[in-house]
Amino acid sequence: MAQTRSEKLKRLVKVQRHLEHMAEYELAATARARAEIDESMSAAVNAIGSLDTVHQLFASIYSGQISRLTAKDQHLSTMQQIQEQKILRERAKADRLAEQAKDAREVEDREAEEKTIYELLDQQFALSARRGPL
Repeated sequence: MAQTRSEKLKRLVKVQRHLEHMAEYELAATARARAEIDESMSAAVNAIGSLDTVHQLFASIYSGQISRLTAKDQHLSTMQQIQEQKILRERAKADRLAEQAKDAREVEDREAEEKTIYELLDQQFALSARRGPL
C-alpha cells in the first residue's frame, strides 16, 4: 500500500527529531569535555601557586599546559556555539515538518469525508432511480 503524504512527512519528522537528539548528544559531550578542561586548568593553576618545591620546579611546564588547555577550551567553546545553532536549526526543521504533516493529514481527512459524502449521494440517487419517477 502506498504511503500518504502525511505518513511520509510523519516519518521525516521522526528522522529530523532523531537528528536533533544526536546534535544534543554532541553538545553534551562538548560540555563534558569543557568541564574536564576546567578541572585540569584548575589543577595546573593550583600547582603553580603551590609552595611545594616540586611544583615550583615545573612551573614553566604548568604554564605551557595552561596555555594549551586555554586554546583547547576556546576551540570547544566555538564548537559548542556551532552545536547550539545546529540544534536550533534541526528543531526548527522538525517543527516545520510536523506542521506540514498535520496540514497534510487535515487535507487527507477532508478528502476522505468528501468522498464519503459523494458515495452517499451516489447511493441515494441510485435508490431513487430504481424506484422510478415520482
